[in-house]
Amino acid sequence: MTESWGRLLAILANGGCHSGEALGVELGVSRAAIWKQIQAMAQVGIHVESVRGAGYCLPGGMSLLSEGEILKALEGMPAGAQGQLQCVVHSQLDSTNERVLQRIRAGESGHGYACLAELQTAGRGRRGRQWQSPYGRNVYLSLGWRFERGVAAMEGLSLAIGVAVCRALEKNFSLKAELKWPNDVLLAGRKLGGILLEVAGDLSGECYVVAGVGLNVSMPSAAAQAIDQPWIDVASCIESEGLIDRNQLAAVLLFELSCVLSDYEQRGFAAYKDEWKMRCPHIGASVQLSSHSNTLVGEMVGVDDTGALLLLVDGELKPYSGGELSLRLASS
Repeated sequence: MTESWGRLLAILANGGCHSGEALGVELGVSRAAIWKQIQAMAQVGIHVESVRGAGYCLPGGMSLLSEGEILKALEGMPAGAQGQLQCVVHSQLDSTNERVLQRIRAGESGHGYACLAELQTAGRGRRGRQWQSPYGRNVYLSLGWRFERGVAAMEGLSLAIGVAVCRALEKNFSLKAELKWPNDVLLAGRKLGGILLEVAGDLSGECYVVAGVGLNVSMPSAAAQAIDQPWIDVASCIESEGLIDRNQLAAVLLFELSCVLSDYEQRGFAAYKDEWKMRCPHIGASVQLSSHSNTLVGEMVGVDDTGALLLLVDGELKPYSGGELSLRLASS
């Protein structure tokens, strides 16, 4: 954590009250410097309360990400591809996807490179949308992976990544998440998370995919005001008196992602199709499929072995691939 207030936040993260004098002694700075750091924290949405006679506290505390804690949790999981992972946590980034892409473009290996951030200033969603990324409350991670046979080997990968995210949520919280084609994670019909895949390198040969996952864990109400669709977070769906351990959640996500990515070139989406269909609430429903220039209404039949949407329109069954297409339930 590179910000000047990183050490202060680590102390306040337990949710208890700490006097300005005691904080100054522990950090070796003046009480005025403590106040300035608290003001700087407020600029990124971390609101510390001043309690008369008690000092400063961060209401509810905060589970901060730690590279060491994530890797420790991964070591305790069944043998798999997690041994290939390198984990880096940043306090603040423009975009975790962009940071992994920059590494690949600079000629460094992106294979197994996992990048997480407490805050994204330019988090990207699908179709150019901004992903709301408040500090220290959710999970924003990107994982790079090398593919030997180009983008053709990645058909349906965003849907398989969705399956991995659902598995992680079920394993960690016993939550039965659902999937909306092509890359939304839902709970109770509201958006819990999203997936963004980006590709770098030779599209017909050796290349990298960067799998980005954003997951609402404990979304602050102030940040939620900018979300333009029904949403939900993990905290509102589980019974927990303490903080949600985001390090454990990040580790389970990375484990499940690496399991999917490690043999996807050999197995393809066909290995995940049935599970994806079981998790999709829209099969058999009337849906609206939109692009920049056209809108279709039909019955969602399912997906094929490439992850293409199968839509029955006017009695004719046709496949539709991702890209700029957007799916939602048709108006009744």
